[in-house]
Amino acid sequence: MPKNKGKGGKIRKRGKNEGDDEKRELVFKEDGQEYAQVLKMLGNGRLETMCIDGKKRLGHIREKMHKKVWIAAGDIILVGLRDYQDDKADVILKYNSDEARLLKAYGELPANTKLTEDPNDPDEEGGDEGTVIFEDEDIDRI
Repeated sequence: MPKNKGKGGKIRKRGKNEGDDEKRELVFKEDGQEYAQVLKMLGNGRLETMCIDGKKRLGHIREKMHKKVWIAAGDIILVGLRDYQDDKADVILKYNSDEARLLKAYGELPANTKLTEDPNDPDEEGGDEGTVIFEDEDIDRI
């Protein structure tokens, strides 16, 4: 019976966390690329996106990002457009919230783009939807 000599296995795959906390350079779009926001995750490495040019496209997460970068609805991504299929695109890069905010500040994203932010952030305009403020007059009436 052969012995396992490789360094494989589920535990070693799970332990890799390749540079999540390091700063990376902001990547802008080039020819054949477009910014998009994820509308819905469809499964099987596919997602529905709304591109900045106003078209809905079916996005495909490439193999390099498949189990390493987690994409959710509302995220800002960079997609590569296909020459032969206008209604499909390939996901090239996912921007984190800081990078998306910078893109919006640089004018790359339209001003009406709703970015996914931290729901517990009190500085955000919709952050305190669940809080109720009572005035003294309301208490006296009861």
